Amino acid sequence: MGYAPFELVDRVAVVFGGTSGIGRAIAHGLAEAGADVVATSRRAERVEAVAAELEGFGRSTLRLTADVFERDSISTVLEASVEAFGKVDILVNSAGRTIRAPTVDFTEEDWEEVVGTNLTGTLRACQVFGRHMLGRGYGRVINIASLSSFVALAEVAAYSASKAAVASLTKSLAVEWAQSGVNVNAIAPGVFRTNLNEHLLDGTERGQELLLRTPMGRFGKVEELAGAAVFLASDASSFVTGEIIAVDGGFLASGVNK
Repeated sequence: MGYAPFELVDRVAVVFGGTSGIGRAIAHGLAEAGADVVATSRRAERVEAVAAELEGFGRSTLRLTADVFERDSISTVLEASVEAFGKVDILVNSAGRTIRAPTVDFTEEDWEEVVGTNLTGTLRACQVFGRHMLGRGYGRVINIASLSSFVALAEVAAYSASKAAVASLTKSLAVEWAQSGVNVNAIAPGVFRTNLNEHLLDGTERGQELLLRTPMGRFGKVEELAGAAVFLASDASSFVTGEIIAVDGGFLASGVNK
């Protein structure tokens, strides 16, 4: 058999926030590439549904709920995955939260909810799973950044601040872990319509502006993120670390489109 750098057979992946939207699409993509995938989130019914989908690809999985606010729950996912599969090779941090409001009126409680999910939750998972990966001398960590890691989006300051910090955390961990066999990268999705943001996009001036600023002239389809995730999860990216790969239809490259 020839060299297959994009193949994930015999790899084990855990996807936090893996039961809806971007996380679910990435979980599917990793499974299709050959990985056994544990897709976890807080809601048991969603975990069950996605587990059945992953089994439909012929992969093994576990049915585990988790809350990225609770370190013990993250540790439980790691322990159960190692018990079942012997290891975890790939970690995807896709649990996300956004709240739109003028920043001057934004409550500290809402700020803590958004930053705690997007940034601190990512840190917790990186710490728990990173220790396992460092001990094995191998790992692929994929965080989810955002367009707002690079540019401001009006009235989502907490989300933007958290995602800018996720990009910075990704680079920091990449540098710290580079010589230990653990690569840390991020995907910055462009505008993808999901349950998280549909109320901000559908029939709104904001949605129209985002379309105008995207050279491809459309919202992304979540399955279009799978290719970048498989690349970053695979041996094809063996010399790639500390990168934030935009999958955005040209948004960040754009100046004047007309």
